[in-house]
Amino acid sequence: MKKTALFAAALLCAPLAFAQQVDLAQSRIGFTLKQLNVPVDGSFARFSANVVFDAKKPEAGKADLTIQTSSINLPTTDAVVEAKKKDWFNTAQYPTARFVSTGMKAIGNGRYQLSGKLTMKGITRDVSAPFTVRDAGALTLVEGTLPVSRLAFRIGEGEWSDTGTIDDKVEIKFRVALKRGA
Repeated sequence: MKKTALFAAALLCAPLAFAQQVDLAQSRIGFTLKQLNVPVDGSFARFSANVVFDAKKPEAGKADLTIQTSSINLPTTDAVVEAKKKDWFNTAQYPTARFVSTGMKAIGNGRYQLSGKLTMKGITRDVSAPFTVRDAGALTLVEGTLPVSRLAFRIGEGEWSDTGTIDDKVEIKFRVALKRGA
């Protein structure tokens, strides 16, 4: 009876055993938007990530990332203060944004496609992005760019919804560093 219970517990925990350790210091979530047609780069300093990826079986891969929206970095202090307000990320009411994968697949030439659900400001949308995987010393780097419509998530409401000032298209750039053998 004891062996059966231990075996059942091991089966339930097995998927967690394959999650790869993420090196957050070497990982990055950034974005580029255009303000008056001039590219502006930003990033988020705090996020967590749970990733499972095997290049031999990409369809078994999973990714779950949670971003602390109040950790936004922009070129100026005024821009950071504004981005946290209700019309933008409303960090008081929505302290996190989250991506949960629904599928991964190989698309050839060392490239893969990631699909999933992105939630920002309480709105969830299906998204998809290509990504690459490369070795870098003791790390495996997963890198890609996810184009999103900021207005589809109500990011930049009211006077900020004018796409002549700030373009609707935002490119989220991600690099997740996975520790090999960890």
